[in-house]
Amino acid sequence: MVLRVAYAADAQYVETLCQWYEESARTRGVGIAKRDPNYLKKKMERGDAIIAFVDHELAGFCYIETFEDNKFVVNSGLIVNTELRKEGLGRAIKHRVFELSRTKYPGAKIFGITTSGPVMKINSELGYRPVTFTELTQSDDFWKGCMGCKNYPILQENQRKMCLCTGMVYDKLDDQYGKIAQETIEILSQG
Repeated sequence: MVLRVAYAADAQYVETLCQWYEESARTRGVGIAKRDPNYLKKKMERGDAIIAFVDHELAGFCYIETFEDNKFVVNSGLIVNTELRKEGLGRAIKHRVFELSRTKYPGAKIFGITTSGPVMKINSELGYRPVTFTELTQSDDFWKGCMGCKNYPILQENQRKMCLCTGMVYDKLDDQYGKIAQETIEILSQG
């Protein structure tokens, strides 16, 4: 298994990833937001994604989105090839994208919303805690991503304060990643 930060040349996998998202939404009966291929390409170009391979074949993917001037980061679009599920690959990708998020955005709260029990379990292992939606970003851009979900009317009806998803946040900004960033700032300000 190879897990690494995605880069521009990985754009060759975008169409496959978009198909996986659609198939997963259909199979689970939930509204995973449809992904725009160009948007995924930009995530790859910026190094804001983790891509996984098993035996040199595409195996999974997850990317980072930022909101409110990098105050909030979401690890979004976790997808694993259906033939490789239940092998721990999703967990490995989530851990790696979490590290990437904390390294690139050490001052940001990491959050997510999900109906997936396995994702909630992984998030809990990483140190996320369940929260009300009012503790998440209030950015309209984030909430627009929910429009493709069949439960979107519930979210709207409740003024984006609750839905069928569970909101989770990681806000321990004094962890090892935050400390490294603070040490770097202190070294730079002394120079």
